[in-house]
Amino acid sequence: MKPAHTAFTRLYGSGLRAHLASGTGLDAGLIGKIADRVRIDQVGILELADVHEGLLCKEMKSGITVAREAAMIRRGGGFFTAVVAAVDAGQPAAGRCARLGKAIGALGRRCVELAAVNRRLSAEIVRRGEVEAALRHDEAECREALKNSEMLKDQLRDLSRQVLAVHEEERKMLSRELHDVIAQALLGINVRLATLKREAGINTGGLKRNISLTQKLVAKSADIVHRFARELRPAVVDDLGLVPALHSFLKSFMTRTGIRTHLTVSKGVEAIDAARSMVLYRVAQEALTNVARHAHASRADVIIRKEGKFIRMEIKDDGRSFRVEPVLLAGGTRRLGLLGMRERVEMVGGFFEIESLPGKGTTIIAHVPAGGALPTDKESLRRND
Repeated sequence: MKPAHTAFTRLYGSGLRAHLASGTGLDAGLIGKIADRVRIDQVGILELADVHEGLLCKEMKSGITVAREAAMIRRGGGFFTAVVAAVDAGQPAAGRCARLGKAIGALGRRCVELAAVNRRLSAEIVRRGEVEAALRHDEAECREALKNSEMLKDQLRDLSRQVLAVHEEERKMLSRELHDVIAQALLGINVRLATLKREAGINTGGLKRNISLTQKLVAKSADIVHRFARELRPAVVDDLGLVPALHSFLKSFMTRTGIRTHLTVSKGVEAIDAARSMVLYRVAQEALTNVARHAHASRADVIIRKEGKFIRMEIKDDGRSFRVEPVLLAGGTRRLGLLGMRERVEMVGGFFEIESLPGKGTTIIAHVPAGGALPTDKESLRRND
């Protein structure tokens, strides 16, 4: 634009803005001033159209609705037409109409193009806003994942220390029991044998009685050794399978604790392999041990059934409930028992749940695959989840 047209542009711009904002009819006096300025500055119709387009574009801010945009274009077009008509008022009618039609056509095309460009820009702004929001969300998720990872690392270190401490305590207890029970029983047998040796030639009746007592000591020692062996590695699971092993364990558990137990097994459970059978046996063993120690229950039910590709085992008790998450996050052997059960189940590609509600007791649920190869790494475990 020529430098001399600057004053005209300011005048036209102020008039256009006032007209767009007023919502009323055209100001004839203002239109006349602008027309005089056009004639004085010798502004051509196309130059006038360029000025009008540039000023209208500035007024059409991003984010306005399509309806508002169309209204501004129509109202601005009326203002432009009025200015052109005022400029050509003293010209012959035929020439004036031709120039006016040409200017209106050019202006209409420019306005349509302007509206399309404005819509594209608005859509691009919205799209970029969505991308930025998604990036911010991903960044927040990454920060949260990193925080959780650090927390899990701390928990793992703490758990490892607790596992080592528990293993050491179990070794101490096993050593003490072997010393206090087995060693004492063997010492008693030795004393009895020494007594038998002295009485062999003196008192036949006493000899028979001492032999009987010695046999009882030997049988008791053998039972204790067998109990330790069953707790360390229950051979009955390998030899007879999961169901007979659980029957035997539940019978022994009920005798020791007085808690009534019941085992329900559906068809198809017996077909699982020894590794998964041992996992279910250990979960039932640990869960019932927790029932005896913490639940104050009078009854516990073990239910095993086949569900699709999984074997589902539930251990339900009628004792007092507990808040699962705080216990899992806290320390102590009870937490280790729950984490140990979950770890065993996940090692064979299964998943583990705990339900505990006031008045309804606690249910431990273990799902293990009914068949297929056992997972060998963490990635395969994640695929099975």
